[in-house]
Amino acid sequence: MKLTRRTALQSIAASPLSRLMAGLPTGWAGAAYASDAPETTNMRFGMIALTDCASIVMAHELGLFKKFGINSVVSKEASWAVIRDKLSLGENQATHMLLGMPFGSTMGLLGSPVKPIVAPWMINRNGQAITLASKLKGVKTAKDLKPIADKAKASGTPLTFAMTFPTGTHAMWIRYWLASGGINPDKDVTLITIPPPQMVANMKVGKMDGFCVGEPWNARAIADGIGFTVTTTQKIWTDHPEKVCAFTEEFAMKNPKTVKAVLKALHLASEHIDNMANRPAVAEVISRPTYINCPKEVILGRLQGKYDYGNGASEQDPNYMVFSARGCNFPSKTYGYWWLSQFRRWGMVKSAPSYKAVVDRVMRPDLYTEAMKELGVKVAAQDMQPAKLMDGVFDPKDPEKYARTFPVHNVA
Repeated sequence: MKLTRRTALQSIAASPLSRLMAGLPTGWAGAAYASDAPETTNMRFGMIALTDCASIVMAHELGLFKKFGINSVVSKEASWAVIRDKLSLGENQATHMLLGMPFGSTMGLLGSPVKPIVAPWMINRNGQAITLASKLKGVKTAKDLKPIADKAKASGTPLTFAMTFPTGTHAMWIRYWLASGGINPDKDVTLITIPPPQMVANMKVGKMDGFCVGEPWNARAIADGIGFTVTTTQKIWTDHPEKVCAFTEEFAMKNPKTVKAVLKALHLASEHIDNMANRPAVAEVISRPTYINCPKEVILGRLQGKYDYGNGASEQDPNYMVFSARGCNFPSKTYGYWWLSQFRRWGMVKSAPSYKAVVDRVMRPDLYTEAMKELGVKVAAQDMQPAKLMDGVFDPKDPEKYARTFPVHNVA
């Protein structure tokens, strides 16, 4: 059945979502409390053609932004650089954004104009992957890749890998994975930036040997017969943070009720998506040309945790992409400390950054908690908890020490 706004709302009416909304305190009028009306009612939301745009898209398509007093427009952008610039210039008031980008903008890293950005909402966890070109089939780990990379470097034509933005998530996952095999991503291979929807086309014409990106572009590479998934990011860090809904600090300070209205709508949309019965319909919506522009069948498999790796292996991965489960949306400061430690590890900052000051400014669990309290949602997540990755545990209490513990790093 093709999802329409009417049928989707009927689906919600029969779901736990309706019971949550029915339980709102007296005074609820189907939009917002008069006293809690958003300061800004017309909002443009930036998004990139990736599966994890789903909560923003569904909040729009299901009328959930409207329910909280927001007239929404979803604007598909060409690249993460455009996402950053349109948010910074005020053309978009909120945006789908890679965790890492708000730090880069707030700190003015790698040529980015200084523009403080806040992240009060984690959109999703898991669901990204590293794809290698078919000629590298047989490689299972970064250690397997190292002799190939060393030979290519010695010949003067180093292997080329792509990520989507220098300070973003995909850059950190590809760096982390390569380094786990003794490959320095800045010295032993060539690392380039390619927008997500262009990854597959660039690999088809031989411009890269591998890439890290969100879905559905890894699955699309397999469907097109040009590559295979060597690892998923959830195998690097189970339940890792990924995208955020970001606002400029200036907008968030001037429009606190608007920010809370957006977070409430995203909460309901995220719960809707995490009901697995809804995922086929969600895949159909986000597959449309307006959004991802990719066959829904390519999107749906991995959205359901069904992984065909393209090298003969397959599995039902329990750690598929989630939008609400397991405290997904809580913007833990742990993630900020880890990100800054990686900026330090890879020489993106020349000295120890002001970890606490930057993280406190960008990661805003206070805004998240306030919005959820008003919605009657209990927040069980605890902040500043250690995180377990593929090769050890990150303690956010000492990020500078952590940055220096790796055998492969660029710390001066």
